[in-house]
Amino acid sequence: MSMKASSTRGYICVMGAAVMWASSGTAGKALFQAGITPFELVQIRVTFSAVLLAITFILFGRRFFTIRLRDVAYFAFLGGVAMALVQLSYFLAISKIQVAAAILLEYLAPIIVAVYSMCFWNEQVTTAKLFALFLAIAGCYLVAGGYNMELLHMNRLGIFWGLIAAISFASYTLLGERGMHRYRPWTVIFYAFLFAALSLNIIHKPLHYLHVSYDAEQWWCLLYIVIIGTILPFGLYFIGVNHIRSTRTMITATLEPISAAFMAFFLLGEVLEPLQITGGLSVVAAIVLLQLQKEHDEMAPELIRQKGKTEN
Repeated sequence: MSMKASSTRGYICVMGAAVMWASSGTAGKALFQAGITPFELVQIRVTFSAVLLAITFILFGRRFFTIRLRDVAYFAFLGGVAMALVQLSYFLAISKIQVAAAILLEYLAPIIVAVYSMCFWNEQVTTAKLFALFLAIAGCYLVAGGYNMELLHMNRLGIFWGLIAAISFASYTLLGERGMHRYRPWTVIFYAFLFAALSLNIIHKPLHYLHVSYDAEQWWCLLYIVIIGTILPFGLYFIGVNHIRSTRTMITATLEPISAAFMAFFLLGEVLEPLQITGGLSVVAAIVLLQLQKEHDEMAPELIRQKGKTEN
């Protein structure tokens, strides 16, 4: 496969993943309107995802199960705390505010990771990064409806959970990166889902949803979220990362909140105010700017080495 074809395949995979993730948020909001609680949905999502991945590994790749005994505590925290909180806060935010607004708030995670890196990992502070931070904060203010006190008051709880989703997703990203230095991505994802399922089923009635009388449409919607909104997009995302740089992957993934806005508008009748749309574009611009700066920082040492070789 040529480099151009490989790159094209990578972008298509990441865009597909972004649209699928966006559709899961819209489907989740529809389920909430039908009476299913965010906690029930998250329980079903992580439990069924773990079970389906386990079946897939048994059939096609048992090597994905292998982890070191000393890393069990790490996976227990990654899944049982970080992943569980990411999933729960994400859907709690969606249940309270517009789908696109909730996803945009969660997309502050890369900004939080960047700030953490600059504060604690001695990552270089640049004008571009500071400007990206300004864009993100301003965008968050507008998306949350801070310009309209009535809208801000109405969205207060949803905004809180959206910000918790961003913080927990940033924490999950930092913790997950550590695991992916030792294990295959699918191994990390599986154990994150597994321990999240254990944690959430311990907190609430275990597997109680198997005895609830959901109708056929609701079950199809739940299975859609598990397969199309969870397992398949993770797979497509990992394929995309293998074909294009991770920074470009993150930029392409910003298609998710844009897709969510269109889906929520046509399927749920949700409408963002003009200033909220402006804020959303500001958040997306901040992520793009930040990722381009990251790509520049990663390429700079290599360019210096190549220049040195040429001069020698």
